[in-house]
Formats: sequence, structure tokens, C-alpha cells
Amino acid sequence: MHDSKPVLSKNIKITDAFWKEKAELIRTEVIPYQWKALNDEIENAEPSYSLRNLRLAAECIEKRKKGIKTPVFPTNEWHYRPNSKNENAFYGWIFQDSDLYKWIEAVSYSLQNTADKKLEALADKAIGLICSSQNENGYINSFYTINNPEKSFTNLRDHHELYCFGHLAEAAVAYYNTTGKNRLLNAACRFADLLCDEFGANGRKGYGGHEIAEMALIKLYEATGAEKYLSLAKLFIDRRGTKPYYFDLERNENSDDKLNYFYNQAHLPVREQKEAVGHAVRAVYLYSGMADAARYTKDEALFDACKTLFNDITEKKMYITGGIGSTKDGEAFTFAYDLPNDLAYSETCASIGLVFFARRMLQADFDSKYADIMERCLYNSILSGMAEDGKSFFYVNPLEVNPEACKKDSRKSHVKPVRQKWFDCACCPPNLARIISDYAEYCFTETEDTLFVNLYQSADIKTDKADIKIISDYLTSGSVSFKIKAKREFKLALRIPYWSSNFKFSKQNPFIRKGYAYFDIENDEELTAEYNPEIRIVKCNSNVRENIGKAAVARGPIVYCLEEKDNGEKLHLLRLSRKPKFSFDGEAITANGYKEEITSNKLYLEYKDAFEKPVRLKFIPYYKWANRGENEMSVYIRY
Repeated sequence: MHDSKPVLSKNIKITDAFWKEKAELIRTEVIPYQWKALNDEIENAEPSYSLRNLRLAAECIEKRKKGIKTPVFPTNEWHYRPNSKNENAFYGWIFQDSDLYKWIEAVSYSLQNTADKKLEALADKAIGLICSSQNENGYINSFYTINNPEKSFTNLRDHHELYCFGHLAEAAVAYYNTTGKNRLLNAACRFADLLCDEFGANGRKGYGGHEIAEMALIKLYEATGAEKYLSLAKLFIDRRGTKPYYFDLERNENSDDKLNYFYNQAHLPVREQKEAVGHAVRAVYLYSGMADAARYTKDEALFDACKTLFNDITEKKMYITGGIGSTKDGEAFTFAYDLPNDLAYSETCASIGLVFFARRMLQADFDSKYADIMERCLYNSILSGMAEDGKSFFYVNPLEVNPEACKKDSRKSHVKPVRQKWFDCACCPPNLARIISDYAEYCFTETEDTLFVNLYQSADIKTDKADIKIISDYLTSGSVSFKIKAKREFKLALRIPYWSSNFKFSKQNPFIRKGYAYFDIENDEELTAEYNPEIRIVKCNSNVRENIGKAAVARGPIVYCLEEKDNGEKLHLLRLSRKPKFSFDGEAITANGYKEEITSNKLYLEYKDAFEKPVRLKFIPYYKWANRGENEMSVYIRY
């Protein structure tokens, strides 16, 4: 196990047209749109109640300070609809605070890319509201603060207090790192100090039902140097799955010797977990914290568990797009090779969490397979989650859609043929905003003597080793050039993408290890990499029952799909030719194929070879689907 750190965004200027455009869309459209959504100002969209709840929580605290008794409301549900009897109660999902925290984190990273005084002032306003909702003991959570403070920390399994804390802490660190302003960081540390008192070595043996506090505490540790935050993160990890189950104790129940709590990844101690199970987002958030903790504490057994879980996900339970979580039941993993296309859940947040996990694994194990997964997710399942105008979103990212089935088959009701303006459970949109704004920090990592290039795009970077100008045509020709102004001797490690079988470098005979080509840099020099993004026909392992006899089309890191808009209705009747004669116009791929003609209305008839007519098929990048209205879509085609 090694150790490295990301090159910080403030030392990177992304000049790449593709990602610069996405980041600017986040700043100018997505973040302002989401601020309106958080204020319940989007017409015909699900209300958020996020800012409304925090304002009400702040009012409750002010009243209590003055000795005014506030009403008590129920705390036994996950979701609260407004009605005339509880207009002073909490509304929405119990984790609604976290949406605002992710929005602040997105603003933080966006400000690193482009100074924006108006946006910063808006974030300061939101931070003031959050801090005004903080209890005297450091506790921040609008749900319990409004409905019943006496019930706080009584349902760690379900009620997301530690989850909300985690997003608060991550936002606080990001905003502090960007602006130097510490008001939110101080509030997060006060809350973390309370958690250390409540759940530290001498406190209750609890841990969160929805993970993220683990990696958030480690971010606080990185920002402050306070060892107690790292220690608490490790305690949360080490306690998970031990018996008696804490989730039983808080309910006065007993699960005996049964393996319970798969949904929360609390069924076994983490070092004994060999398979990714349960809620997919919770899983990868936990594994991210485990990887961080293993790296900082040099816990080889914990890191071995991370490697086992990473391999289980990416080799048996991941869609070609980088999506994970194949069932809507529990938004969860099921079993190996169970990857249905039209029933897929593949939540946007789950792919984002997988990128978090992969980056942390890469920081400890310099293996290109981790960066390959980051790239797969970022260019496919993550970008799919947002419309090209930044004003509608997918929660679920299927690989096949028939709009009629979405409306008439309850098993597929979670699949939407068009993106939604907002969601009452709106975790995905602000998660998208924060990761796209923070894209730069996933591109480069470094040790004392090596700079790793993990993702390729045009950029100017500054480190203590060198100033480097990268000019990239990665998505089109696969060519990437580096102009290096060395400050001292170091090694430059370039990832060889998994999809590039024919690659070459202008500097000969690099040392290649675990998918990285290492070059000794002693003086100023120029270096070019050529990765040749050929069009590929990709098949699944034959254990994936849904895709026997089918294939997908990909080019470079991008997975492609068919849409009805280009290929007509009934995409299931299409077949890719064995001699496709592919052509690429810079975005779309066309190919020879066939479309079966239906010659009878009978439901069953004697088998005969189908009559097919030749057609020219058109494939578009998967992330661009559903931007032209409601229509059929399919990633896989008969072959």
C-alpha cells in the first residue's frame, strides 16, 4: 500500500473544451437552477423544502433560547408531507439538509474554476442560515431540531443524522479550501466534536445506517490535523457488522446469529465482507471511507477488503456504462452477473460514489484499473444523469427504455424516458454538480517523486515538480501532448487506457507497471502519447443472461446507444451486421445493420428465418440520450 495525494484544483486550469463546457454549464445554469429548486421556486417540480426547513430550525432555536416552548411533532417516518395541522413541522425527506450541503460543495469547486462574487455571496448566505440552525452543543439537523430534539441519535439506522453530518463536513472543507472562510468549517468541527463525545471510544458503540460520515471525518482530519476525527472514522468502520448489532440495541431487538442488515453493509465486520451487497450508494460511500482509513492507518487487512469489494463490483456487478445497483428494490446490488438492461436502477449517485471509491483506491495502489473505472463512470453513467441544458436530471440510468413499458409496467415505473425537473428525494442533481465542478482533482495524483496523469484533457498544471501544459485531442484522435518545464527531476506516469490496444509514445522504452507508463523527466521537454480510440464491439460475459447474442458499441471511453429518433421504433428488431463498416463523424457512429420486418400479427407461428432489410444504424453517445424528447433507447443490439 502506497500513499499519494490529488493535485489540487487551484493548481489546475482545465482548458479542455469538453470538460470546461460542462463546468461552465454547472456554474451558469445548474447551480443557479438548483438554488431555485432548494427554495421551491421551480414550477411543476417536486418541492425540496430544504431551505424552508433550515429557516424553521433557526427560528426554533431562537425561541428556545428565549425560553419559549416549541411544539413536538412525530419522528417515526422517513418522509413528511405538508398539511394544515403541521405547518410548523419538518417537511420532505429526513435527509433534506444534505441537498443544500452538496450545493455548497458544488459552489466551492466551481469557485476554484471561475471566480464568481455573486455565487460566493449566495453561498455565504446559505452558510449563515446553516450556522443559525446549530444547537448550542454543536448539533445540526433540521429534522430533529424542528420536530423533537429529545429524539436525536435514537435511530442511527434509518434517520440519516450522520449522513447529513457527512455532507455538511465535506461542504465545509471544500468551502474553506476554496475561500479561506472558516465559519462553516468551525460549525462542522463543533458537530464532529459532539460526535466524538457521543460515539468515541468511551461513548455509544453506534455508526450510521447511511454511510458517508467515515470519509467526511477523514476530510476534516485532513483539513484540521485533528487525530480524533480520523479515530472516530476508524471506530465507525470497525464497529460495523459486529455483534450484538448496534441497530438491534437501539430497538431493543435481537437478531440472534442471523446475517442481518445487508442493506446497510452492517451484516458482517468489514474485513470479512467479500461481496458488495445492499444499497449501492451506501456501499461505495462506506468503501471510500474504508480505503481512506486503510491508507492513513496502514491497515493492510482493511485495504485487502477494499480490493476484494472493488473487484467484486467491477468484475461482476457493474454495467458497461459504470452504473451499479441493478434493482429498484433497495436501490441495491443483487448477485453476480445480474445486470438487466430495462429494469436497471443504476442510480446517478451510485456511479459518483464508485468514482469516489476508485480515486481513493488509486491513491493507495497505483493501478490504472481504478482510473479506468473513474473514466468509464464520468463519461457515461454520470453525464447521462443531466440534460444538456443542465435543467433536468435522471435519478435512474437504464440501458434500455421503452416509454410505453415505463408507464404501464409497474416493475419499470422507476425508469423515466425523459429527465425530471427535480425530485422530492433530490440527492442526485447536487451530487452531479459537485463532482463535475471538482473534475480537475480526479485527473492528477502525485507522490514525492512521481506525477500520475489519470484522466486526459487539455490543462495547465503547476506542481513543485514542473509546470506542464497538456494539449489533448483524446476523444477524437487519442493524441495527447505534454510541454514540460521541469523544476527538478521526477517521474511522469501516464495511464494507458484499458480500451487502447495500440498505443505509442514519442519517448521510447518507458517502464510500464500496472497500466502506467513511467518516464524519467530531468529537464524541459515535450512528450506525446497516442492512444488510437478505435470503434469496438463489446460483449458481456455469457453469465449476463440478458445480453446473450447481443453487443454494445464503444469508442475510446464512450459507450454508445441507439435511439428511436435516429433508427425508428422497435429497436429490438435491429441487428448489427457482421461487416458493419463503421464511420465516425466526430460524435455519432454509423454502421451497417438489419431490421426485421414483422410479417404476421399472429402471436405464435412456425419458425422460419426472419425477413430482414438492410439499414444504416446510427449510434450516439449514451450520455446524450433523451435530449430530443421521449423515445426508445438501447445500448445493446443483436449481433
